Amino acid sequence: MRKSLVTIAVLGALALPTAVFAADAAPAPAYTVSYNVGLYSQYIFRGLTQTAEKPSIQGGVDFAHSSGFYLGAWGSNISWLEDGGTYDNSSLELDVYGGYANSIGDIGYNIGALQYIYPGKQLDGYKAAETTEVYGALSYKWLQGKMSYIVSKNGFGNANASGSYYAELNANIPLADSGVTANLHVGRQEFDGSPSYTNSNDDLYSYTDWKVGATKAFSNGVNVGAYYSDTDGSAAGYGAYTGGNIAKSTFTAFVQKTF
Repeated sequence: MRKSLVTIAVLGALALPTAVFAADAAPAPAYTVSYNVGLYSQYIFRGLTQTAEKPSIQGGVDFAHSSGFYLGAWGSNISWLEDGGTYDNSSLELDVYGGYANSIGDIGYNIGALQYIYPGKQLDGYKAAETTEVYGALSYKWLQGKMSYIVSKNGFGNANASGSYYAELNANIPLADSGVTANLHVGRQEFDGSPSYTNSNDDLYSYTDWKVGATKAFSNGVNVGAYYSDTDGSAAGYGAYTGGNIAKSTFTAFVQKTF
């Protein structure tokens, strides 16, 4: 999700001895629609590989109104549900979201809701992966703090996950005029629930993740980058997947285009 700031530029009056001429710039559009598509060496979500360290194609569309309201949809291929033996024919994640983003002085804020959709056949005895979250974020210059809170009964296949949250701190630091941005992140996933439920969430599934990387932006809308990420996720909770522990340290590279 990207925050769009829409402004209106106004030209001042031009005074001449015999007449006064004033010209106003054309008003900015009431809304914008933007698109993005990217190729990633893998899909990492909150420190966990969603594609067993295999390539991922991702893309989305965003609608932003000048008032600050926005809507969007985003998708990626995945394998973690099949790798974990909880779904059949499940190779897609689709996210639909909406909210409001604006600023007060130098402080930006963003509130909204996001629905994670995982098409496929859920196997007997396992909880649905579909998850609903609400989120809020505050930002100052290149620093952002965000809290995402699960409001659906189940979350990412964990039973009784309502009340679970993901707290994160992100720093995207521009490096002079190079077009390169240093990307730093730390997050904490806390699952809330009862271990008495099938495929339930407990301390095995709570963890801290972090990453460090860099992105180079070009004037044509192309971004290239890479980052290293790691977690302290328990192998007992995240190690029983085809291909191994999805919470282990890993390196990701990508190229993305926005237009």
